[in-house]
Parts: sequence; C-alpha cells; structure tokens
Amino acid sequence: MSYALVIGAGPAGLMAAEELAKAGVKVVICEAKPSIGRKFLMAGKSGLNVTKDEELDAFAAQYDTPALRPMLSDFGPREVRIWCRALGQEVFTGSSGRVFPMAMKASPLLRAWAERLAGLGCEIRTRWRWTGFDGPGFRFDTPTGVQVLTPSVTVLALGGASWQRLGSDAAWVPWLAAKGVGIAPWKPANMGFRVDWSPKMAPFFGQPVKGVTLIVGDRRERGEFVISAKGLEGGGIYAVSRALRDGATLSLDLLPTLSESEIAARLARMKPGESTANRLRKLGLDKVQTALMMEFARADPFNQLNCLRIPLSGPRPLDEAISVAGGIEWASVTDGLELKALPRTFVAGEMLDWEAPTGGYLLTACWATGRWAGRNAARSFLAV
Repeated sequence: MSYALVIGAGPAGLMAAEELAKAGVKVVICEAKPSIGRKFLMAGKSGLNVTKDEELDAFAAQYDTPALRPMLSDFGPREVRIWCRALGQEVFTGSSGRVFPMAMKASPLLRAWAERLAGLGCEIRTRWRWTGFDGPGFRFDTPTGVQVLTPSVTVLALGGASWQRLGSDAAWVPWLAAKGVGIAPWKPANMGFRVDWSPKMAPFFGQPVKGVTLIVGDRRERGEFVISAKGLEGGGIYAVSRALRDGATLSLDLLPTLSESEIAARLARMKPGESTANRLRKLGLDKVQTALMMEFARADPFNQLNCLRIPLSGPRPLDEAISVAGGIEWASVTDGLELKALPRTFVAGEMLDWEAPTGGYLLTACWATGRWAGRNAARSFLAV
C-alpha cells in the first residue's frame, strides 16, 4: 500500500503529517524517542510561547532568510492562533506581544493534536530510530529489530543540533551529505555566554539582572537576564546573542534613565568619604548590579555606570542552545522544500538553515515549514 513517511514527531513533523492526512494520504510517523513532542513539551515548561502578535512584515523581518517569507505568509501569527483555537486551546496575548495558550503549558495542546492526528488515521511508531538509507529505503532500529521502509514520499523533520537528549542530535547530517545535500555548519543560537567569574560572585548565581540596557554595537536592548555559575543567560542575552556570537562586545547601561551629567550631579551631592557600595546604592543600583560593578569596574566604577563592559569568553556549547543556525542549505531544496538530491523527500523545521530570536518565532517557523513541506509532499504523492 502506498503511504507517506514522516520521520520526527516534533512540531514540524506533526504539522507535515497533519497536512498529508488531510489530503487523504496514509501517513506513518516514526519517532526515535518513547513519546512525541519532547522538545516541544520542554519549551512549554515555563509557558508555551506559540507566536508573536505582530504584522507579517515585522514578524518575517526577525528571520535571517527571506526564503521563509512565503511559508510565514501561509501560516503566520494569525493562523497559529486560529489553529490553536481549533484544537480547543484558547490563546491570549501578553503585554510584550507574545502569544500563549490560556493553559500556558504545551501538554494540553499536544494531547489534543495527537487525538486529531489519530482521528485522521495517522500511525505513530515510537522508538523507531532512523539509522540511514538502505538502497531506496529508510532503515530503522526498532523494538522488534531492523526495519526498512520504502514510502511513496517522505518528510524529514529531525530537528537541529541542540538538546540531544530530547532527540535533536543531527545524526542525519552525514547520511544526507553523502547524498549530495549541502549542509551549513552548525552554530548555537539563543544561547548563554561564558563569563569567568571571581569567587566573590558565587552568592549571586541564579539572581536576575533587571532594569538595565544591553549595549551591543549600535543596538540598545532593554531586557532581563540571569547570572549563573557558567556566565550569563536569559531573554535579554538571547535577544543579542547572534551579534555576540559573531564577535560583538557586550556592555551594560545600569542606569538607563539617567544621563552621565545627572549621575555626576547626584554623586556631587553625596557626603565625602562614603563607601563605593553605598554610593552605588544611593544611585539606584541593587545588590546584583552593584556586584557586577565591583566585579568589572572596581578601580573606576562611577565612570562606567552607563557602559560597563562585560568580558565574555564565548558562547555556551551548542547542545545547550535553545536553537541553532546552520543545517540544510536553501540551495539544496526546491521552493516546495523538496531535496533536489533526493526527489520525493521533503524537509522541515530546524533541519533547515535559518535563525530567529525567541518570542514565538522559532515555533511558528517550525509549524510553517512543516505545513509547507506536508502540503507539497501531498501534491507529489497524489501526482503519481
């Protein structure tokens, strides 16, 4: 019997399977892990940010490749909200424009989605790990031994190269490269950075840094981040991580509402002989901000309040990154996300070479590329 194969049961793979099944195609989904959507569930642990409530032009501008634009036009912020509601998951928009399910968690959405896929006739096989090609077929290690599948069409949605324990291990790279598929080198994205702290900073590990402006080149970004034993991480850092990864320096404006002249005037009104820490407190710095000043500007703190340089020692390892840049080069796929070197094999999600910030952009693009690949795979299947 003819059928479509989807390898990978994350957001992109499940969306591709849904589109294939809606077109009347028999779908088999193979997932290496014991359950589906593991990285999706992890992403929703602190609140599932499904998209950003923005006009399409502003939304699409956050991605590093124009190739995604038609896919985002087809399934962008508006369509994500409609799709979630159709699964019985009402959504709301937070003050930052980020969109969340009312339940906040990923599990209710994933359960409803799995039920809908089952209703469409999709077969999900867990613990089926793809191990490469076997002639014209796809070879799997399964609970019952090695199996080879030879579908009519295939969608690969195997993730990128971060969070290996959740399934994104990039094991597929040499198999596709051997077939002539171009692979751009992996780079971490939306990641933390290493800082070589002195022992005096240990009491502040795990503490947030609030109310500051991050300065990276000509860009000034208000945001919060966290001091960890390894360095700096969190939303404020992720927002500028691409520039930092590519060699920009990081400085902090710890008093972004005060100019240098206003700071000087306030200092002049303070009593002579006051300690540095007390003066910093009176200027408005909290204990964590004061610790940063004493760590990196102890010799001359008052001239660096608006431009405290933070010496970074490089990004955290690739596997710790929230997402990645790199993957299958756009020159290796058609406009329909079909691999030029492997006709009737389509790709979606983080396998493709694109990069975007956190804030709903990552998940939306995974869904959008999955939908696009699934629809084009269905057209290819039905054309036979």
